[in-house]
Amino acid sequence: MGRSQHPNSSETDPRFPSGPWTGYFLQKLFPGRHMMELLLRFADGVMTGEGRDWVGRFTIRGHYRVDTGACTWTKHYIGRHDVFYRGYNEGRGIWGIWELTDAGVPQTGGFHIWPIGSGYGEDDRLHAAQELPLAQESAVGVG
Repeated sequence: MGRSQHPNSSETDPRFPSGPWTGYFLQKLFPGRHMMELLLRFADGVMTGEGRDWVGRFTIRGHYRVDTGACTWTKHYIGRHDVFYRGYNEGRGIWGIWELTDAGVPQTGGFHIWPIGSGYGEDDRLHAAQELPLAQESAVGVG
């Protein structure tokens, strides 16, 4: 799924490199950072990939915009449920909020993902959903 498979269609914007990413999500019911590993591909405004975290293995399918940095995607846990992600890439990975609506009681929280080796998450100060940058609330218009 990396650049070598589709060299002519991979995104050239340095904020959206195809390849391995890492990061975490926050969840009120289970405090702390919940790490995730991702293998993402960005091409022509479409974001695809796969990954895993403590919940299980998942696939990613969504969209991104290089003009605004806005991103939306669905994280589909294989054989389980979907989680909707909405965020913004300002040059230090993608920050935003996630929503789970099909679990009986709607849940939401923050997240931050970044390309492995970029060092973006090392000085990360996001510890709770209320610390999300204000720009996250207006990250709309993707797709």
